[in-house]
Amino acid sequence: MPMSTALLTDHYELTMLQAALRSGAAHRRAVFEVFARHLPGGRRYGVVAGTGRVLEEIQRFRFGDEELTFLRENHVVDEATLAFLADYRFSGNVYGYREGDLYFPASPILVVEGTFAEAVLLETLILSTLNHDCAIASAASRMVNAAGKRPLIEMGSRRTHEWAAVAAARAAYISGFSSSSNLMAGHRYGVPTAGTAAHAFTLLHDSERAAFQAQVDSLGPETTLLVDTYDVPEAVRTAVELVGPTLGAVRIDSGDLAAAAQEVREQLDALGAFKTRILVTSDLDEYAIAALAAAPVDAYGVGTSLVTGSGVPTAALVYKLVARESAGGKLEPVAKRSVGKPSRGGRKQAYRLRDEAGHWDTELITTSGLEPEGGEPLLHPMVVEGEVVGAESLEAARDRHRQVVAQLPLEALHLGRGYAALPTEFA
Repeated sequence: MPMSTALLTDHYELTMLQAALRSGAAHRRAVFEVFARHLPGGRRYGVVAGTGRVLEEIQRFRFGDEELTFLRENHVVDEATLAFLADYRFSGNVYGYREGDLYFPASPILVVEGTFAEAVLLETLILSTLNHDCAIASAASRMVNAAGKRPLIEMGSRRTHEWAAVAAARAAYISGFSSSSNLMAGHRYGVPTAGTAAHAFTLLHDSERAAFQAQVDSLGPETTLLVDTYDVPEAVRTAVELVGPTLGAVRIDSGDLAAAAQEVREQLDALGAFKTRILVTSDLDEYAIAALAAAPVDAYGVGTSLVTGSGVPTAALVYKLVARESAGGKLEPVAKRSVGKPSRGGRKQAYRLRDEAGHWDTELITTSGLEPEGGEPLLHPMVVEGEVVGAESLEAARDRHRQVVAQLPLEALHLGRGYAALPTEFA
């Protein structure tokens, strides 16, 4: 049986449940929404990613003997609450923005409907998943835009938690990265994987020539040879001597990448290796990628910056109660009024509107039931009465992201800090 996700939560989720069970309010109907009050880092848009993982994790949110024993032995909750948890199954509804879509301040990217008891328990799990994956996907989208049509390889597994690396590879692929170095991302999610050799492979052999020969013998002439272990011009010369003009690619991992790429391109052309591609790595982010736009670079490998959200490792998403069942049985809006952290009450609907040129123009959030003419609905069923109905392939999310970014105004792609590309309006 897959590992339970039930303890991937905060202690206070269970103590709230216990108190609500005692007060009798636990079984009131409730609506929670996930949204961001702002886009961190002064970014122009956010990217929805992680919804598919949330759906998987909700299905595994079960309190078995091991989890219940831990809670009992550590006196987290009382026996009545443990009995409730033993039978816990989420039976409510979840609506959400589809993966690969964009979001803006106040976009209700996930709506959870159920009793308070069953919905409140999902808060931490949902936020930890979406805050990570949306942050990574948002950074990855900026990198893809900066790279133009040049492919990017995700290679940050050694710079983050081992399972965060898998999620990051998945999120980056949604946003347009072509492949990942992470094999678990390939195994679990079907993300294409790629990789050849590191400096250790060259250092292992008696000479750089011997290392190159061994790699070519094993992987073929289309492989990518790492040429900056010792002397780049000498390595390029050796690589072309061994393989000839059919050499697939060379990788540069240090130094002034723009200058090095130019020198390597000129050398490859002089040696007749006109089709040999140049891959660059070494602490790239969207700004470094943009700076290399005029350099003769064919592909990028991105690691640390990608898996840390390029300086913005969280999407600043929150999970707030926006409606609850009153004593009379009616669902009524509720909202925080605290300074600096207010929320808007009421169950939301969301639509995206276009301008006359067909570009996205406005994010419209409604609590009135208004359905604007020509507006594209953004919330779709993900879970209905406890059954997952909204799962889809990564390729579908990837295609969606490509399409929605193409419909943004051009200023949305600027890398500098600025306002959200689309204004959020309420009706």
